[in-house]
Amino acid sequence: MGRADARRAQQRGARRAAKSGGIRRLFTWRKMLGTFFGFCLLIMGAFVALYLYVDIPKANALAERQSNVYQYSDGTVLTRTGDGVNRQIVDLAEVPKKVQHTFVAAENKTFYKDQGVDLKGTARGILNTLSGKGKQGGSTITQQYVKNYYLTQDPTVSRKLKELVISLKVDQKKDKNYILAGYINTAYYGRGASGIQAAAQAYYGVDAKDLNVSQGAYLAALLQAPSQYDWAVATPTGRRLVKERWAYTLDNMVEMHWLDKAQRDTLKFPVPDKPKPARGMEGQTGYLVEAANKELDKQGITGDMRQAGGWTFTLNIDKKRQKQLEASVDRQLESKLDRKGNKVDATVQAGATSVDPKTGAVVALYGGVDYVKHYISNATRRDYQPASTFKPLVLASALENEAKTQDGDLIGVNTRYDGTSKRPVVGSDTPFAPENEDNRSYGDVTVQTAMNKSINSVFAQMVVDVGPPAVKETALALGVPDQNFPERPAITLGTMNASTWDMAGAYATLDNHGRKVTPFIVKSAKHRDRTVDPVKGIGNQVISRKSADTVTSVLRGVVDSGSGQAANTSAYEAAGKTGTSENNKSALFAGYTPELTTVVALFGESPKDGGGQVSLTGTANSGRANGGGFPAQIWADYTLGALGGGSSAQFDLQDVERGEVSVPASPSTSPSTSESADPSPTESSDLPSQSPIETPSDSASQSPIETPSESPVLPSESPVLPGGGGNSGRPGNNNSLNQ
Repeated sequence: MGRADARRAQQRGARRAAKSGGIRRLFTWRKMLGTFFGFCLLIMGAFVALYLYVDIPKANALAERQSNVYQYSDGTVLTRTGDGVNRQIVDLAEVPKKVQHTFVAAENKTFYKDQGVDLKGTARGILNTLSGKGKQGGSTITQQYVKNYYLTQDPTVSRKLKELVISLKVDQKKDKNYILAGYINTAYYGRGASGIQAAAQAYYGVDAKDLNVSQGAYLAALLQAPSQYDWAVATPTGRRLVKERWAYTLDNMVEMHWLDKAQRDTLKFPVPDKPKPARGMEGQTGYLVEAANKELDKQGITGDMRQAGGWTFTLNIDKKRQKQLEASVDRQLESKLDRKGNKVDATVQAGATSVDPKTGAVVALYGGVDYVKHYISNATRRDYQPASTFKPLVLASALENEAKTQDGDLIGVNTRYDGTSKRPVVGSDTPFAPENEDNRSYGDVTVQTAMNKSINSVFAQMVVDVGPPAVKETALALGVPDQNFPERPAITLGTMNASTWDMAGAYATLDNHGRKVTPFIVKSAKHRDRTVDPVKGIGNQVISRKSADTVTSVLRGVVDSGSGQAANTSAYEAAGKTGTSENNKSALFAGYTPELTTVVALFGESPKDGGGQVSLTGTANSGRANGGGFPAQIWADYTLGALGGGSSAQFDLQDVERGEVSVPASPSTSPSTSESADPSPTESSDLPSQSPIETPSDSASQSPIETPSESPVLPSESPVLPGGGGNSGRPGNNNSLNQ
């Protein structure tokens, strides 16, 4: 047995050795090197064949460019754009030399020396295309000119390979000045401007020959992302990025000895002129097209692709509801304003977004008095605050997290809180003691009453009970943007930034029983070469149905007997919330029926250049402006018409959380007379001035902001006073605010 085993082991070893030797013979260095060089020769041969096969084509026929059609949801035409390309070709000699150099410094410092291609950048672009990352990757000025003038913007491998070959041939047959002139005359700069002459007029109101080096550097920087870098509509991040690219361009010019360092140091960023809307964009049309274009950008249909024309964009906008919204603003607001004779009325800006909560479709939108007269859309702007329309989201977070009061009561509709004005919150490391409207105290109240009357002190304590981070998490899930959104108790007053579009999405999610609603305006985008899928309007369950339906139940009370009574009518069932920011700089009503969610807002905006935020107090000689006034009236008028005169649909509410109730120790029933060490300013009422019910305000108490702020100052958070205890916010016997 021993010898047999030894023989078998020897045989196995011999077989392994033979196999290993066979593998080594197969993968010798000589064979591997030969295979590598053979592969390289194959690639080179393929490229030579491609080079011989592809010739410089004719220009992509600018005269054949088609218009784009924007349609209402029923297929009727809203407007046509791009019937004529906004371009005027100029000779390179007409463009100042330093302005020419800004484009080279920004895009391709080796332009005057290279062979017209960037092999590494092209390879990266092909790999990105194959991996689904789109048309990313570096290109020379020659390649970009070839793409603009001879090819298309489609991010395909075949187009990228053709671009490479044609660029090599163009670089051999044309001089660099010819190529640079072609590039700056065909590039798309945003604002509907193709070519440097149109761009110079669109951004600075001058001819290309009159551009200075600083302006040229901005236009050169703009080409990287025209829609993102347009100063008039750019986000704070976009503005920072374009300023950095502007500086990068000028620094490169110094490095290339095209600009003196001393002159570079004196240059300041040249803020462009305000845009002049294109013809056909009057009234609400421009706002609708702008909203659609922003959404299309996110979907990958960029400005240069739209500029090529041939698209049909069908919007979700319901023509009848759109006209109804415009008419409601005219009836309930504009007809009562004296914009020429009253300084306050001249500052009033209205905005609104209306959404189908079952689909997410934006069925109507109001951006302002006229797109040609007021370029910024009041429906999508985020430089104002949602104020107390945020309070329902605080309650939603409390319910979703099964939060409890300081007494240990589960928070629900009937849970009781102390509504004493300026009562310091309990359980927070950040002191906060907000004042109720008129410094009025309410004593022991239910959550329902606190929402009806929008009692600041109650919701300040509720934020602490839930935890600001948890409240923020819920708000973001519902659709509030993470913009100027600190995790502090003051968020209960809606001190972050959010548009009517954003808040319509959040409220539509509540309306849709907690399933995420993302507003979207483009129903379809079709071209002869491609079709793009629309945004997915309905997402996952972001809060439970129980939480969403409980909030809806509470908000019905706001409309029935609270600060939103101006929206109350027997023609439909409604839920909603008012909101008014500090000094009445904005006023909102956010509401919904089972079939329609709409947010209406007024903003006080100075008509002077810069458009700082101003108070709405005195609008139409009505005293305080508030969410329960004009916004609620517009909302009710629009909703009645949009629902065809009314609707019998009822909210299908399930498992509403009633909460738990502890017996209060010593509720306060009279207004507080003590002052906190750092009193918060009084907020304004959310009830219309003619309302018979005296209901406190829900406006946010915060530091004044004179211009649309990128980083607004939070409300004053008063220090906690001695003796401020009292679980669930009810004052203890030693609370100095309860005397």
